[in-house]
Order: sequence, then structure tokens, then C-alpha cells
Amino acid sequence: MANTKAYAAQSAQSGVAPFSFDRREPRPDDVSIEIDYCGVCHTDIHFAHNDWGVTAYPVVPGHEIVGRVTSVGSDVSTYKVGDVVGVGCMVDSCRTCSACESGLEQYCKEGMTGTYNGTDRYDQSVTFGGYSDNVVVSERFVVRIPEKLDPAAAAPLLCAGITTYSPLRHYGVKKGDKVGVIGMGGLGHMGVKIAKALGAEVTIFTRSESKVAEAKKQGADHVVISTDEQQMKDATETFDFMLDTVPVQHDLNPYLNCLSHDGTHILVGLLEPIDPALEAGNLVLKRRVLGGSLIGGMPETQEMLDFCAEHDISCDIEMLDIKNINEAYERIKKGDVKYRFVIDMATLKNA
Repeated sequence: MANTKAYAAQSAQSGVAPFSFDRREPRPDDVSIEIDYCGVCHTDIHFAHNDWGVTAYPVVPGHEIVGRVTSVGSDVSTYKVGDVVGVGCMVDSCRTCSACESGLEQYCKEGMTGTYNGTDRYDQSVTFGGYSDNVVVSERFVVRIPEKLDPAAAAPLLCAGITTYSPLRHYGVKKGDKVGVIGMGGLGHMGVKIAKALGAEVTIFTRSESKVAEAKKQGADHVVISTDEQQMKDATETFDFMLDTVPVQHDLNPYLNCLSHDGTHILVGLLEPIDPALEAGNLVLKRRVLGGSLIGGMPETQEMLDFCAEHDISCDIEMLDIKNINEAYERIKKGDVKYRFVIDMATLKNA
């Protein structure tokens, strides 16, 4: 087994600190990867701090992984040594249910295996993520990073990119549609870029006047300040889609009112109960749809990367020395990053 240098949280209060462990032995369908970059997702913070009450310690976060193939198993046919590849939010699934057979492994009826804090389906060990110098993953859950993409800036596409691409494609956003993107963070700025590339007219909804210029810089055609009653009134029944990236409880009703009849409101950030309550008339009286979406399956993740390469789309990033990861967590919680931290894993060697 390969000895692996990493950063891990040992408890909800410990912070993330140097840690070492042994990766499992590669199986015939496995790809072994030396990690070059790993994005930092807010989900990493939730797991490190046990915000959701499900963390198994020690936990090695990181599910936005880009690196180079160092070896492949005897059954691997898609990748070879030296290929630049990525690993996202999952590393396995049952592979046999209807969702998995449709390439929608994230909706596996048995539950997908997370890249970290998951349980390996073969040996029941806990999975460790990308805040480490190497990873071993089944070929099916590895994607190829196109040459046109900067590897560091491509890392967050494996979470933020696919989380916004998948619903926009699934719900049928096309040229000429009017799309509202609620929230101007890591997910929101990717939603703007992808919706624009699909040909939509894009409006950012934000609570902050200070984000207007930044929203326009990201490519938004319009900006609505959601705390301005007149601006929200002027937006009534004008949108075909709302991509809602806000991860905390918020009032959906004003945004539903901005949808035209047959409009669709898509949740990609909120996992908690809707509060305040939804006014059902906002759906029924205009045949609106409230939907949701979770990352994307493996075929769609590769499709997203190829789409981003074709349209010169990448995530706005700030490079990070891993020794500063706990400070980065505090900045993320304050919204003080545009828009994703990416760890240069070369810094792990000196940590």
C-alpha cells in the first residue's frame, strides 16, 4: 500500500493538520493518480467541522481533484501513465441499478460512495479525499482533463462546474431563454458562464449592490438587487429558469414570482427544509416547477469538461498553500474568495 501524506481533521474542533495513512492496494480496474491540485469546497468545511453530524474521523477532505496517472490496473483501457485526469465528488456506486446504468451514478439507489467520508464497497474502509498526495480510483469514476483547460482552474469544475451544468442541461436551457442565477459565489459565477455559453440571457440576483460590477464582469447581462422591491416587481413573470445556488434557508416565493408560466426554479445549494413556507399558489396558478439537482453522473461530467474547454470556461480561483487551509476555511465562511481556493499540492511536500 502507498504511504500517503495528507491533511486531515481529527475532530470537529481540531482544524485540519498534517496526517499520513496507507492507501489501499490498486485493483484491476483502478487508476493511481499523483494529485497536483485540489479545490476547496464549502462541503469540506461542513465535514471537517461535523456540521451535518455524519463525519467519521479522521477525515481527509477534497473532492475536486486533478492530477497525473502514475499507474493503471490490468483491466484499465481508457487511461495511461502521464494522462491528466480528474476525480470529483464520488468514487463508486452499485453500478447495476437503473440510475447507474443510465450514467446517473449520483442517484444510485444504494447511495453513491463519496470521495471522502464514504465506505468502500469492497473492504468497507473509509474513503480519504484529495487533501493528499495520491489517490486510487476505479476507472469508471475518473475523467479526462482536456488539454485546453488549465489544470488548476479545472479542479473546481468537478464540483461547482458540474453542479451548475447538469441542471441547465437537464431542464433544457437553450439559446434565447432567460435565466436568473440566484447568488454570486462559486456556484453562481459558474452558472452565469455556463448559461451564457448555452445561449441564454442571464441575470444575476444578489442582495449586494457591491456585486453589480463583478456580476457584469462574469458575463451577466443584467443584475437585480433582490432587496430592492421595485427591481423585484419589475422582474415579475419574466424568466424561464431560476438557478438557485444559495446554500442557506431563504424565501423562495419572491423568486417564483419572477418566473413566467411554465417556468422552472432549480435548487442546487439548499439541502435544508424550505423556510419560510412555500406558497403553493406560486406553482399551481402558473404551472411552475420547483426542482433540484445533485452534481452529475460520470458521462455528463466528462461532457461538461469538454464543453468548458470548447467555450473557454474555467473557474476563477485563488491558489493556496495547504498550510493555510484553516485560514482559507474562515475566509470561505465570510465569502472572502473569488471564487474557489485551489490547493497547490506541491506545498504538501513541505508541510
